[in-house]
Amino acid sequence: MTRERLLALVGSTILKALFLTIRLRLDDRCGIGRNAVPGPCLICFWHNRILGITYAFHRRYPRMLRRGVTVLTSPSKDGEILSQLVGAFGMGSVRGSSSRRGSRALLELVKIIRAGGDIAITPDGPRGPRYSLGPGVILLAQTTGASIVPAHASFSRCFRMKTWDGFIIPLPFSTISVTTAEEIHIPKDLTEVEFEQARKNLEETLKNAAD
Repeated sequence: MTRERLLALVGSTILKALFLTIRLRLDDRCGIGRNAVPGPCLICFWHNRILGITYAFHRRYPRMLRRGVTVLTSPSKDGEILSQLVGAFGMGSVRGSSSRRGSRALLELVKIIRAGGDIAITPDGPRGPRYSLGPGVILLAQTTGASIVPAHASFSRCFRMKTWDGFIIPLPFSTISVTTAEEIHIPKDLTEVEFEQARKNLEETLKNAAD
């Protein structure tokens, strides 16, 4: 067993125990938990909220009604750990970033979406800057026609790591509040100005919810 697999196994075991103590408050405005979102979607949230969104998926994602969630993770060793970690909670993963395997990862994501699967994307990952949204999620929505679901998690009590994103770990017996906003649809034909405006709008939507 590799070091990354071992760390992911230990981490997932700890997280599953932690999640047993945590309360979830879900404001599901788009209705994905009820399978009210037609077709595949891109669930978009900031990198430091991964554990909060993972917990909400673990509790409320309608696995029997939808085609599952695939997470885009970096091709680095940290990305391997995250890939194994989300796998322990029933999510798939595609490895890639803007600097490594970017085009190949995009093709894999397009294939998954066209097969009906949902995608989870942290648009400021894997290295930041924090709360800065790259063009990838807009391009993917434009290419595939998948809707974008902005999601946010807040924590009643938590520990913030001293990493570039201030990664958030919920404390035992705390509450995680997760909000999914209304779907956003990106037209296939956009001018450069319209594309940039769509990117800015999504970035602002996610920033307005962040603390």
